[in-house]
Amino acid sequence: MAYIKISENERFESALRRFKRQCENEGLLKEIKKRQYYESPSMLRKKLKDDLKRRQRVNASRALRIQSKRTGK
Repeated sequence: MAYIKISENERFESALRRFKRQCENEGLLKEIKKRQYYESPSMLRKKLKDDLKRRQRVNASRALRIQSKRTGK
């Protein structure tokens, strides 16, 4: 849980910025969005598999692009 201590002479805006940054670093919003709706275990596995395929495609295209730059084609 994100927690900040505000000093007496600190402005509200700066404290709010620190709080938002801390929430982002802890991944609270990401976790809330992830848990907003129930996802069955099979859908989670499908999503992970699709993400893996997408990463492999991206990595393959990057490798191909780097290889083509090296050969000068």
